[in-house]
Formats: sequence, structure tokens, C-alpha cells
Amino acid sequence: MLEELPFVEVVGYAINGEEGIQKVIALKPDLVTLDLEMPKMDGFTLLRILTVRFALPVIVVSAVSSADKVFRALELGALDFVAKPTGSASLDLLSIKADLHEKVFQVLALKSAGQAAPLAGGTVPESGIARLMPSLAAASAGAHHAVDLVAIGTSTGGPPALQKIFSAFEQKYPFAVVVSQHMPPGFTKAFAERLDRTSPFDIKEAEDGDPVLPGRVLIAPGGRNMVFEGAGDHVTTRIVSPSESDRYIPSIDVMLGSCAAVYGSRVAAVILTGMGNDGSMGIRAVKEQGGYVIAESEESAIVYGMPREAVATGVVDRTVPLDQIAAEIVQRCGFS
Repeated sequence: MLEELPFVEVVGYAINGEEGIQKVIALKPDLVTLDLEMPKMDGFTLLRILTVRFALPVIVVSAVSSADKVFRALELGALDFVAKPTGSASLDLLSIKADLHEKVFQVLALKSAGQAAPLAGGTVPESGIARLMPSLAAASAGAHHAVDLVAIGTSTGGPPALQKIFSAFEQKYPFAVVVSQHMPPGFTKAFAERLDRTSPFDIKEAEDGDPVLPGRVLIAPGGRNMVFEGAGDHVTTRIVSPSESDRYIPSIDVMLGSCAAVYGSRVAAVILTGMGNDGSMGIRAVKEQGGYVIAESEESAIVYGMPREAVATGVVDRTVPLDQIAAEIVQRCGFS
């Protein structure tokens, strides 16, 4: 499948982590695809070495049944993942070809542009998180801006970024949060549960009919779009099938457009790390209704694609590094 891509050469393969290190040293690849289940040295150990010692982009290829392991790998520095339909070898594996092709092409394009080396562990420095807590305490000094809903869009590098943001909140603040993270079906429920374990907010995978409530975070289900209907304190979530024009799913543009239509000026949009330009149309809709727009800065973004496109629209109000986004959200919503 990889060799079908133009300008791509598969320089080697390895059947376990120990052999993988030897091949990386000898062959000096630009990109590694990695299964997590391997004999001898497992995928996690190899992943740490690849991202920390060699600063290599890694795409994890893993079964849907191993969702929790995938998110652990992303936290350890994997750039992205491709979901296998099954854990065993079968012809069903061919179904991942389109997704594999797109992600490999994007990562190699970023690397050629000098922007694909992941941060060690896929995170911002711990010192940045330590500095965040005083910022949260000081946030109450900001003016109240009547923001009832925070809408976050992200893609590549998003899972560890979202983990950092939601675990940084000191308490369950009285505003609602909705998230569209580009992700295939079968992963978002486990992802929401993982986020929920380390955050004071109530975090769940969104279901059709879920009310949008203060203190709750709704994660758009993989492979579907999340929109809203209603008004005031009675806003309901609708989970809908994507259209043929939606290149990225769950669509951030679709979510933000719906947020703007329902919440008007009472929404704050946040664009985090990711490839592509999803969200750039949606933030225009938010801004047209008087909402507020935040973008992650280049210094912390694992992939400065979506935030760059957002800034290029000219409607972004603040550009801040990841370790300050939670404080910026709290300040914008006017809560201490």
C-alpha cells in the first residue's frame, strides 16, 4: 500500500522493537509506521526511542479494540494513527489504504517543510503546565464576556493537547464545551472516557439528543458530525452523517457554524494543532456573530497547520501556547 504512493520508498521493515532500532540506525527513514503489539521490545518502548532519541515522525497502525493503547501512544509522541479493522492479519486490512495514504503523504509533506518533528512525548514542557495554575487564579480579574459555550476543534496532535487543557482546569466551570477531534469511528468513546478520568468536567462521547449543559464536555463521535438546535438554556445535540463535501470528519467547520447559529456572540472557538484547514470557515461564522476566537501558537502546536490557516483568516482574537489556553478560556468566560 505504501509503495503505491508516488515519491515513497519503503526502505525496510522490522518484526520487533529491537530490530526496529537497528533498522532505523542503518536506514535513516523519514517516517516510521508502528504496530504496538510486537514480541521482545514492544511498540511503546520503541516509540519513546524513536520520538525522543531520533525525533522521527511515527504513525501508529493499531486495531480499534486497542483504542486506549492508541491514546497512550499519542501521549508518548506518536504523530497520528491509522485504525485497523481487526487485530489479526486479513484482507480487511486493505480497507485502511486511503487513510494510510493521506496521513503518510501529509506527514512527509510536513517533514519536507521542516515542521514534522514531534515534541518529545507529544507535550509541552511540564514547566509550562506549572506556570498555568497562577494564571488560572488570576483569570477572575478579567471582565465577564458572557461566553456560555467553548467549541474546540483539533486534528493531528489533538488528543494529548486536549488532555493537557482539560486536566489543567481547577474545577468544573459553569460553561459548556464541545469538541470535534478528527478521529475514525470506534475511538471517541474510549477517548472521552480517558479525558474524563483526569478532568473536573463531565466528559462523554456525544449522543443524539444530549443536552448541552454547563460543566459538561461533549466529544463528537468518530465518523459523524455534531450540530446543535434550540435556544437559551435548552440546546440539544444532534449527531448527523457527514456530507460528501466534508473532507475532515468530524467536521470542525460544521460544528462551529452550528455553534454560531445557535449561540451567537456567546461562543468562544478554539483551534488547536492539526493538519489541513478545517475550522477556518467555521471561525468566520463565529466572528460574524460576535464570538471570540483563539488559536494555538506555533511554539506549542505539534502540527501548525490548522492554527496557521485560522490566523490567516484575520479573525483570530488571541494566539496563545497550549499551556495558556485553559487560562485564556477561563478568563474569556469570566469565571474564577
